Amino acid sequence: MPQDFSHRVVMIVAEGSNPFEMGVATELFGLARPELDTPWYDFELCAENPSVTMHAGFFRLSGVSGLDAVDRADTVIVPNRPDPGNDPSPAVLDAVRGAAARGARLASFCTGSFVLAAAGVLDGRRATTHWRWADLFAERFPAVRLDPDVLFVDDGDIVTAAGSAAALDACLQLIRHDHGARTAAAVSRRLVFAPHRDGGQRQFVEQPLPEVPDTSLSPLLTWAATRLATALTTADPGPVRRIFVGPRRLAPHLAALSDRPSTSSTWSVLRLARHGTRRRGLIHEDPPDRPWPPTPRSARPPCTAASAPNWARPRWPGSRRSAWPWRAA
Repeated sequence: MPQDFSHRVVMIVAEGSNPFEMGVATELFGLARPELDTPWYDFELCAENPSVTMHAGFFRLSGVSGLDAVDRADTVIVPNRPDPGNDPSPAVLDAVRGAAARGARLASFCTGSFVLAAAGVLDGRRATTHWRWADLFAERFPAVRLDPDVLFVDDGDIVTAAGSAAALDACLQLIRHDHGARTAAAVSRRLVFAPHRDGGQRQFVEQPLPEVPDTSLSPLLTWAATRLATALTTADPGPVRRIFVGPRRLAPHLAALSDRPSTSSTWSVLRLARHGTRRRGLIHEDPPDRPWPPTPRSARPPCTAASAPNWARPRWPGSRRSAWPWRAA
């Protein structure tokens, strides 16, 4: 960008405007960017009246320029509408029409597209607006080619953003057009914001997610850990009801766990398996007099190749897991 670059951005603020959009424009166009080593924008706020009450009466904005500032702007950002069903004042519409007639670039955030459409500058043009007001917009302004699914529309000298957060995307697009992709990426990095977001508005429309039952063993482990003194079986309705798996399908899960006992929760599952599952040696059922879990090695009865459970059977040399000592019968 040449060093003599000069671009004036003027944002119109109206009664009830959302301060977020005003903050976005101020952040991207009004703050100096000395780290970029390039001339930046001249930013100015203007309003029909010297004092403006912002949305919901949060605060009043005073000391802003009049609408004559629009006549000096290269880019004009129109105000969003707190009530899209009502048109803005005739003075604001005249200022927008005048800016469009002399070739100024126009931009809108969220419901600001209603202002552009009411001024007649969007007829036959492609534009977007917030998904919540898309049907109302299409009904009121059928001459506009509305695209309700995108985050913003860059139609040359008119840029419309879908929602409040999409104002960031639209502003970065304006910077990308004026200063290039490298500068836009640097600004987005400063904002900790994506330089370009994929997808459209459809991903943000409320869509209830279906409830999916937890089919893991986590609910069963938690439930069984509180019943270590109780004889549990896979036929009990408790375990099946907690993991939505029948006894026949539950047995292989317990067999897989029995090969690597480690925690108290796992021992509770093994206790459940010991009392209710015999799958041809996959889960070893100990004699009634043997404590559970296993006692220390010094007090442990000798294991045999035929009776050792999976986790106690020998491994081939070089195995990653070492086997417990055992002896042939």
